[in-house]
Amino acid sequence: EDVILGAEDRLYNLEYAVFCELRDKIFGQMKRIQDTASVIAFLDMLASLAYVAEHNQYVRPTINHNGSITIKEGRHPVIEQMMTKDMFIANDTYLDDDTHRVVIITGPNMAGKSTYMRQTALISLMAQIGCFVPAKEADLSLVDRIFTRVGASDDLASGQSTFMVEMTEVASIILNATPDSLLILDEVGRGTSTFDGLSIAWAVLEHLAQKIKAKTLFATHYHELTELEDKIEGVKNYKVTVKEAAGTVIFLRKIMRGGANKSFGIEVAKLAGVPAEVTARAKEILKKLEKNDIARGAAQTEEIAVSEEEPSLSEIEKILSELDLDNLSPMQAFMVLSDLSEKVKR
Repeated sequence: EDVILGAEDRLYNLEYAVFCELRDKIFGQMKRIQDTASVIAFLDMLASLAYVAEHNQYVRPTINHNGSITIKEGRHPVIEQMMTKDMFIANDTYLDDDTHRVVIITGPNMAGKSTYMRQTALISLMAQIGCFVPAKEADLSLVDRIFTRVGASDDLASGQSTFMVEMTEVASIILNATPDSLLILDEVGRGTSTFDGLSIAWAVLEHLAQKIKAKTLFATHYHELTELEDKIEGVKNYKVTVKEAAGTVIFLRKIMRGGANKSFGIEVAKLAGVPAEVTARAKEILKKLEKNDIARGAAQTEEIAVSEEEPSLSEIEKILSELDLDNLSPMQAFMVLSDLSEKVKR
C-alpha cells in the first residue's frame, strides 16, 4: 500500500530534484546563454530585414547632414502588400530646412493623404533602425523624434473627448518638437466648429513654420490654409490628384504641386453608400453655403486678409517653375494643365 500510494509523490520529488539540478547548471552558464541568445536574436533581426528588403525590392538609403529628406517613388511597406497586381501608387517626397520646411497637403478623403504622410514617417524610421526602405531612392537626414497627430480617438474613461485628445496631442507636439523633428499632422482642428477649427489649424501651422521650424507634413480640408504659401517662407502646397467623371471621383493617388479647390466630400459619401436623396440634398445645401460665401469669410480678418493682387497667378507661376517636365507623365501633365486652367478661370 505504501509503495502504490507513495509512488506519485516520489515521482514528483524525483522530477523536481532533476529540475533543480538542471536549473543550477543553467544558472552557472547564465552569461554564456544570454550572450548566445542576444547574438541569435540580432542575427535573426538582420536576416528578417534582409529577407524583407530583397523580397519587396527595398533600396539602401543614404544619410545626409544637410537636413533634407528626399524620397523618390516612396511606398507604404504594409499597404503595398495588401494591394494586388502592383496597384499601389508610389510618390516622391521632399522636405528640407529652407524652402520645403512645411508641406500642406489637400485633397479629398480616401485619396491617400494619410498613407502618403505615414509612409514618409515609416521610411525615415526604417532607415534609422538600419533597414532598407520601400522606395526607388532615399536620401535622408537624421531626425531626433517623429511626432504624429493622425486619426480620431477618445478617452471617455478619463473624461476626454475626441477633440480634447486631439488638442492634447497637438500641445505635446508644439511643446516637445525641435527643428530636427519630423511632424505628421492630419486634419488638425476638425473636431470643433469650422471657424474654430480653421483658426486653430492656421495658428498651429504658423507656429510650426515660424517658431519650431521642424519638417512637417500637414494634411487638411481647410483650403484657406493654402494661402500660407504666399505668406510664410518655407511653406509649400501639394495636393492628391483626382479625376471627376459622371458625378463621381476617380482617385489617382498621385501627389502634385498646388492646392486642391474642393474636397469631394459629397461624392465620397455617395461612394460609401449614403442614399442618393441625402447626397442630392447635401449638394443643394452646399450650393447655398457657397453662394453665401461662408467658407471664404473665415479667412477675411484684418490680420490674414488675402491680397487682391491676383494671388492665383503667383501660385501658377510657382507651380510651373517647379515642374519636372522630363519626368512628367502624359496623365500628370493633363492634370496639371486642367488645374491651372481652373485657377485662371477663378
